[in-house]
Amino acid sequence: MICLTTAVTIEQNAHPENTVEIEIWSDVACPWCYIGKHRFLSALAEFDGRDRVNVVWRSYQLDPDSPVGARRSELQFLMESKGISAPQVRQMFGHVAGLGADEGLKFDFDTAIAANTFDAHRLIHLAGESRDALMDALFRAHFSDGVAIDDRAELVKIASRVGLDADTVREWLESDAGADAVRADLNAARQLGVSGVPFFVAGRRVAVSGAQQKDVFLQFLNQAIEAPVG
Repeated sequence: MICLTTAVTIEQNAHPENTVEIEIWSDVACPWCYIGKHRFLSALAEFDGRDRVNVVWRSYQLDPDSPVGARRSELQFLMESKGISAPQVRQMFGHVAGLGADEGLKFDFDTAIAANTFDAHRLIHLAGESRDALMDALFRAHFSDGVAIDDRAELVKIASRVGLDADTVREWLESDAGADAVRADLNAARQLGVSGVPFFVAGRRVAVSGAQQKDVFLQFLNQAIEAPVG
């Protein structure tokens, strides 16, 4: 459902008056974020006003307290954290994998490893124009390739494959670089009342939540362009 949200001024929009900034809170360990990203960008590619849209990806962690390097399977993680039985989890996995396949996305939950995504989000803030490609690479690594995306050595490999310099990435990850930007995104999400992802906000005025179908995203984009400022 598309809804109007109360404007929360956390930062000023520096883009021209005739453009709209769409912020998307997302976690690279969230299957709905992977599907939602694909559906939203498909809608945006068809949207007549796409040249007026500036997309800004924001960090979100579904499980910020997950221990780094725990190497738990997604099955084990959901059973332990949500109290869900193995058959129920596998049924959920099958449903998500089927929806992903409809979008051309591969999910292999048998190999997926639960991970703390804080470092991955820090890395996304380094990526610049490669951010979109890096996010897709992180989604694939987590959901298709069985890679632990809280392993810094693996993050260096993933980033290198999308064109980032390995030494720069390694130095970035070994420092605290990008941490403040991630925390700012998480704080902004709390102020906006975001409780689940993906979450899409246009100009801090119009919002839509979830991996919606393309026609819903097109409606959201139209409303985002037409919504009055202020």
